[in-house]
Amino acid sequence: MSEPLVFELGRSGRLAGAQVPEAGRAVDLPPDMLRDSRPQLPEVSELDAVRHYTRLSQRNFSIDTQFYPLGSCTMKYNPRGCNTYAMLPGFLQRHPLAPEDVSQGFLACMYELQRMLCRVTGMTAFSLTPMAGAQGELSGVAMIRAYHLDRGDTERTEILVPDAAHGTNPATAVKCGFTVRELPTAADGDLDFEALRRLAGPRTAGIMLTNPSTLGLFERRIREVQEIIHGAGGLLYYDGANLNAILGKVLPGDMGFDVIHINLHKTFSTPHGGGGPGSGAVGVGERLAPFLPTPFVGIGPDGYRWVDAADHPKSIGRLSAFMGNAGVLLRAYIYMRMLGRRGMERVADHAVLNANYVMVRLAAAGFDLAYPERRACHEFVVTLKRQAREYGLTAINLAKALLDREFHAPTTYFPLLVPECLLIEPTETESKETLDRFVDAMAEILAEAQVDPERCRQAPVKMPVRRLDEVRAARKPDLRYRP
Repeated sequence: MSEPLVFELGRSGRLAGAQVPEAGRAVDLPPDMLRDSRPQLPEVSELDAVRHYTRLSQRNFSIDTQFYPLGSCTMKYNPRGCNTYAMLPGFLQRHPLAPEDVSQGFLACMYELQRMLCRVTGMTAFSLTPMAGAQGELSGVAMIRAYHLDRGDTERTEILVPDAAHGTNPATAVKCGFTVRELPTAADGDLDFEALRRLAGPRTAGIMLTNPSTLGLFERRIREVQEIIHGAGGLLYYDGANLNAILGKVLPGDMGFDVIHINLHKTFSTPHGGGGPGSGAVGVGERLAPFLPTPFVGIGPDGYRWVDAADHPKSIGRLSAFMGNAGVLLRAYIYMRMLGRRGMERVADHAVLNANYVMVRLAAAGFDLAYPERRACHEFVVTLKRQAREYGLTAINLAKALLDREFHAPTTYFPLLVPECLLIEPTETESKETLDRFVDAMAEILAEAQVDPERCRQAPVKMPVRRLDEVRAARKPDLRYRP
């Protein structure tokens, strides 16, 4: 049964008294700014409002209630301790325009966070100002552009992007004024080196890679990629979305990358997804350091201070109103301090172990791996091409059937080059028992599809709503209540 709208629960005259603004709060507003009629809000009691939104929250899938193996999204558990310390009064009550001399504690944390990120990536300097992963990408490619223009090299108009890349990669390159040249993937999952050598040249500004890739595979010839791109005069950008697979094991700087963004809201504590606050902290090697976005935190004789455009004249500029999302940055800082160096290594150990364990078990249960000869990193790709042909078990049908078993589905139909694919990332925080239940549910759906294909096509049957018209919902959303 679907949940009624909160408006439908109300009756004229009901109100939640504790939520009414204090009398006189609006007296300072100019008369022309005051309403002349009541707002069309639901009139419900506090108890009805609490029960309504609590019921809605219980129908949501979340990392606190279900296994959430979204590939390339790192939907892992995030320690409550990080929230607790990030909400200490000295942090929570600090105004973003507070002077430096009364912000030394916060600035010290941000300075240390910058240095820790340098150590785990092999970069020279970091800026924490990008507000999300996509903005981190934007700043990284903008710095590549600024670097070439600063040298008078105006002919470098192309960015190379693998066909398995995150969708934001080509969008970012175009946003920064570049032409995208797509690099195909070889049959073994690595880059097609023949195409790489053919496309790299005097027009190449750089290449955008994530390693391991969105196929869940480590690019084994990454040093050769670096030699080809640098040899052509280009730079290497590292999409840090998959950093938890190599954390503490290998440094992107040692692979030859010149710039990296990190999704702190994925790798370092804050919950990812749902459109919430993010952080796409960006790090650079020596040659791109002059172009780092401002402000970032420096240190001088009088303590910690903001480094702004006046100190950094070649900077690509400011990307956010202040310096990124303070709460996300603090949680990342606390998470890294809690883990320590050995803890970060264990993140990678368990991310890789969990992915390979689930991959091997699913293969034994009858699922087809997209790259059966390769070991997974933190995620892997299953293809249902054969099952779709033989039983009608498509990726979307399996995803809907998982909802009935109280598992959120893995990423479906991405990466685009693998037909009927599921991109599965168990993350490092899940127990073996949870992983076993997930594999058992997947095997149960596969067996069910072989004897009763229609049942999977009808799933989900236990959810508040069945299958939505997703195209219509995206293009013609009905967001207005009409009494």
